[in-house]
Amino acid sequence: MKAVKMYINGEWVEAQDGVVYDNMNPYTQEVYASVAGGSAEDAKLAIEAAHEAFPKWAAVPPGEKRKLLLKAADILESRVEEMAEVLANEAGTCMPFARFQGYNGPEFLREAASQVHRVLGNIIPSEVPNTVSTAMRVPVGVVASISPWNCPVILSLRAIAFPIAYGNTVVLKPSSESSISGGIKLAEVFHEAGFPKGVLNVITNGPGQSSKIGDLFTSDKRVRRITFTGSTEVGRHLAEQCGRNLKKISLELGGSSPLIVLKDADVDYAVDSAVFGRYMHQGQICMSTKRIILEKGIEEEFIEKFVAKVKTLQVGDPREKDTIIGPLINKWGVEDIDRQVKAGIEQGATMLMGGKSEGLIYYPTVFRDVTEDNILFIEETFGPVAAITVAEDEDDALRLANKTDFGLSSAVISGDTTKGLEIAERLEFGSTHINASTLHDEAHAPFGGMKDSGIGNNGIWAVEEFTEMRWVTLNKGKKHFPI
Repeated sequence: MKAVKMYINGEWVEAQDGVVYDNMNPYTQEVYASVAGGSAEDAKLAIEAAHEAFPKWAAVPPGEKRKLLLKAADILESRVEEMAEVLANEAGTCMPFARFQGYNGPEFLREAASQVHRVLGNIIPSEVPNTVSTAMRVPVGVVASISPWNCPVILSLRAIAFPIAYGNTVVLKPSSESSISGGIKLAEVFHEAGFPKGVLNVITNGPGQSSKIGDLFTSDKRVRRITFTGSTEVGRHLAEQCGRNLKKISLELGGSSPLIVLKDADVDYAVDSAVFGRYMHQGQICMSTKRIILEKGIEEEFIEKFVAKVKTLQVGDPREKDTIIGPLINKWGVEDIDRQVKAGIEQGATMLMGGKSEGLIYYPTVFRDVTEDNILFIEETFGPVAAITVAEDEDDALRLANKTDFGLSSAVISGDTTKGLEIAERLEFGSTHINASTLHDEAHAPFGGMKDSGIGNNGIWAVEEFTEMRWVTLNKGKKHFPI
């Protein structure tokens, strides 16, 4: 059994009170590692380290920051198989998605490296003669980043790479379900790359400490920004706390991503998109296709081919190369899916396959006849359950797609790309992918939600989240003061 320490001020440390917790393998249900169970007191040490390191790191030339970020990207890229193994054991991630994180993660570091010279300001006109008036962006200071378990490598890197590139220092708190892949392994990469002490700090915690550490982040005046990826419920709580403390927060929250398939679509292609979008990582991705909305006329062909393909998905050990459906993250996840499935049946949906679990594995499940008042349509389903709804026409499909409190990702498949673009312009989601899948992300692209899916953004737009705009003037002579 591995013993895992936290990373504070460039050192590997145990929790101050010596607490550790068991990090479980969700497939075998065996202890994968013994991890330091940090508390708010440990988080205070990490904040202090980041606070002390900030002035020196902010003053490091952009080119030096770029070299370090690029070096970290190369180190991480050399560890793809190692990261995939950790993801499979710690988070039940099947190999296709585990390797995707390993290969795609370095691109977030490289994109951040490309932005070090793009923290731009402006020269603005002044009404005062002989005055140079500037608007400049400066780093904010300490950024607290809270990342989730479902895509821990990429979502943790997104939360630390951009703030650090802009000259901030970071305290990262990964999920207790993915503390190694989403935190400690990344700290190892930054440490090997040679980042100065205190630039990145990683706090790991066991059950019962997350909310205490989160509340510390929102209240400690040394923390100037917070970024959080997780549930809407927790995000709303953090946002309320930040509002009381006049602190800015960036949020990526829940989703109910629709895939619209119009009757002029290539049905075989649409099935491939829907199966990928719904079942990758057991449907435990914020951008997963949660609702499949078919225009009337193609439903029978689509459903027949969809069910046939879902039946081919291999279920079992995520470490096996051909496994597509591995375990859900914990017992609560299985119980919640079971609750939704039973309620969906009671409310009139027709289950075509699945609806059963074994250990933490929930077998791929397909529903048709899911109406807009059914729980499977309304709630976010974080598991391998597909909900298929039939729309009368494309306008009805658009109405159904937008009928949700969430607004993260969406997709539309049509043989007419102009029609697809027209629908995309009317969809109320942070991203829309035409003739593709809801499940798509790129390091340099904007990625933000609408409605209850959060606030904030990604790519070069992240500069607005993690810098302050300041007004600085220079008088070239001597001003006349009236008194």
